[in-house]
Amino acid sequence: MTYQNKVVKLSDIIIPKFQPLVNDREHIHQILTSGRAGTKSSAMAIIADFLLVSEPNSAAVIMRKHHNKLRKTVYRECERAIGRLGLNKKLFKITKSPMQITYIPNGNTLYFTGSDSIDDTKGMIDAENKIKLVVLDELTEFFDKGDGDDEIANIVATFVRGNDGDNFRMMYLYNPPKNPVAPVNVWCTKMEQRADCTHIHVDYRDVPVEWLGKALIAEAEAMKEADLKMYRWVWLGEAVGLDDLIYYMFDESKHIEEPPQDIDIIVVGGDYGQMNATTYEAYGISFKHKHIYGLDEYYHSGRETGHQRSPSDYAKDFKEFVDSLHKTYGEKPTYMCLDPSARGLAEEMKRVCPYVIYDDADNTVATGIGRVQKLLAFCILSLSPKQVELRKEMHLYSYDADSIEKGAEKPIKENDHCDDATRYAVMKMWKWVRQMLPYIGKE
Repeated sequence: MTYQNKVVKLSDIIIPKFQPLVNDREHIHQILTSGRAGTKSSAMAIIADFLLVSEPNSAAVIMRKHHNKLRKTVYRECERAIGRLGLNKKLFKITKSPMQITYIPNGNTLYFTGSDSIDDTKGMIDAENKIKLVVLDELTEFFDKGDGDDEIANIVATFVRGNDGDNFRMMYLYNPPKNPVAPVNVWCTKMEQRADCTHIHVDYRDVPVEWLGKALIAEAEAMKEADLKMYRWVWLGEAVGLDDLIYYMFDESKHIEEPPQDIDIIVVGGDYGQMNATTYEAYGISFKHKHIYGLDEYYHSGRETGHQRSPSDYAKDFKEFVDSLHKTYGEKPTYMCLDPSARGLAEEMKRVCPYVIYDDADNTVATGIGRVQKLLAFCILSLSPKQVELRKEMHLYSYDADSIEKGAEKPIKENDHCDDATRYAVMKMWKWVRQMLPYIGKE
């Protein structure tokens, strides 16, 4: 049986800035960066699939730092690219275990793998076909969760050595972090000095409007009006730098309001300290208003008051806090997300308030901060006038200046108790809240 392919011009499915990469064999190292909706992943997948069908005895390897990110990202993108190229899917053998896409007429194969350990790249040399393309997607992860320069150099050496460098090339994809001296940005600047490297940066403005849709363009323009700095980072992919102040976008005139009565779910974030402050920050989700409202705050500092409280005291205070929320909003908190170190307090709370679900807070700091920033930027999160201590911390919570200069930004462990509790609550609410965000905020 003969399967027919459609005739598609690559210039119709790859934006002009990326088109030179299709036949670029001069640059072994090809770096693709962008803001959101820059179509770099789409271009990469089309180029990889085109290699399979156009160059005999060829193969490609597409990698992310971790295996569990492959299927929903680069693997799915390469599946889509088959249709974009006008190719009949029946001409391909597409398997999930192992994760591979093979073009049946010539046996050329795309291999998908992680780089969780050195063993992941061993044995990836194709015995029949030369690997001519290796893609490292979401390159930032190789620096944040891997060995950075050394790991990349080892990957390059593995595949160059195994394939004699014949028409071999590496392709690197990432969205630049905010910090200009983040390790991946420093690596990119260094690579740009090499004659065998090309770096192409794009943003959504390089993409035809009909590809993206007017709604997406409108979102970008709305963020431009609301928060120019975040727009430049998110949409234009610029390394705009980090403010010392973490929640620089917090504006009391926009972010403080009385909550409505129609609250659907209440989540409390809790941060515990013995001499340091213990605080509970309550938030309510309103699906009607598509908003998260700060509801109330509990705060006690042994250092500031000179009076230290026991876990059982804090548990009793929590019960009173819960009862007050129930009386005001007709709802009790569904979840209490508590500082993971506060095991003793959690047990006391369970004893006096067994009807609340207690979770160890997700303490992924950078992700949590990014999500709170995003909610503030889109004005989807507001604070209650009752959250007095949190309001103070919003104006004070800062990055350590030395850590920013070293490319590994770390918050200063001061003025952070209420902010930590807020971050814990947001991480728990994210599965609901992300549906309220515009396209760009959904991650």
